[in-house]
Amino acid sequence: MTLNLQEVARAMTAEGEALPVKVTGWSVDTRTQNPGDLYFALRGPNHDGHDFVAAALEKGAVGAVVEKLPENAGRSGGPPYLLVRDTSQALQELGAWARQRWGGQVVGVTGSAGKTTTKDAIAHLLETELQVGKTVGNFNNHVGVPLSILRLPDECRVGVLELGMNHAGEIRELAAIARPEIGVVTNVGYAHVEFFDSIDGVAAAKRELIEGLPPDGVAVLNADDPRVLRFRDAHPGRAVTFGFSECAGVRAEAVDFRAEGTRFRALGIDFETGLTGRHAVLNLLAAIAVAQVFGVSPERLREPVRTFTIGKMRGERLEHNGVVVWNDCYNSNPEAAEAMIDVLAKTPAERRIAVLGEMLELGHAAEELHRELGRYAAEHGVDALIGVRGTARSMVSEAIAAGLPESAAWFFEEPADAGDFVRRWARPGDAVLFKGSRGVRVERALERFLK
Repeated sequence: MTLNLQEVARAMTAEGEALPVKVTGWSVDTRTQNPGDLYFALRGPNHDGHDFVAAALEKGAVGAVVEKLPENAGRSGGPPYLLVRDTSQALQELGAWARQRWGGQVVGVTGSAGKTTTKDAIAHLLETELQVGKTVGNFNNHVGVPLSILRLPDECRVGVLELGMNHAGEIRELAAIARPEIGVVTNVGYAHVEFFDSIDGVAAAKRELIEGLPPDGVAVLNADDPRVLRFRDAHPGRAVTFGFSECAGVRAEAVDFRAEGTRFRALGIDFETGLTGRHAVLNLLAAIAVAQVFGVSPERLREPVRTFTIGKMRGERLEHNGVVVWNDCYNSNPEAAEAMIDVLAKTPAERRIAVLGEMLELGHAAEELHRELGRYAAEHGVDALIGVRGTARSMVSEAIAAGLPESAAWFFEEPADAGDFVRRWARPGDAVLFKGSRGVRVERALERFLK
């Protein structure tokens, strides 16, 4: 959204001379900055944005939000410096102010898995009837949420925002900034359980989104997840449920999973999608449920469901030298990994090979959860398993204990080595899944395989 620099300064209670010029964009990174942006000098664990203020101004920033003034700040004629006590807090305050000023409707999306795909699907389906803006990528934290609000197009009336967390209270704070009227919870799983005593702590943190809805807001909940379904008690207003369960208000029926996609029926309409897997259908059901809240006819959703595509490294289907490749390298957790193993198992192939990287942020449960995934792979159609890095070694050991032949199970500490091995070992007619947590960089294995 376009704002005046003077009103921006007032919203942040910033010191300094703010000229009556338009701010046409918002930046925290000079590498992606555009002329007309206002630059926020954020401090991080590895970098201090104040070191890049000069570069930001050279690239055409209309001003810089800083905690300390540079030595040449007193010179006249240059872009203004807006002095605040804490640049991160100032960004959040501005985001909250801009949200209130904008006055459109916000859909907040959270969950242990599927947040980004569901957010993108909601925006895609709503675009059939409404002017929609959304979080770019997975900008879902204390920096990303206010930036996403500020980057909503002036003409849009609905913002679809992803809310992430890794500790209790974080979603409550983000919801206070975004003030969503509609809250969507995709699921509760073991992602980020490292930061909680148990999965119940994760559930309580996700519940904060529903607790933060206004009385006339709408909770959109996964009926297949008992923990999520209990969130209905957190909101006195309307709740819409989705899933495969008979109790779901938006329910998938007559589901036909195929190599080229999925067919299913919901709300009396037959849908087709190029996505495959139970988890993909759940994401689409959530989007259909939100579209229902906005009054979009189910018949009008048939085409956008068909044309919806997913982001890179999020379940992409590729083919290379006669091998079907599933690229799901962006991130991983136990529930998401099992879902992609199911997709691999349904892929027509001579051999089904899973390259699974270590799942991070699982805390004290990491060892057992990796073992459970190894058992799951061995018992659900995986013909060969390659574990990559750290605790993935336990996954491979457990897969062998569950019946996978030792000659079909390997472990590599480096993703590139795993990719080199799969390139030599796979043959035309096979199907290979690449998946792992972001920090493991399993895409490096995929890159070596495709070399």
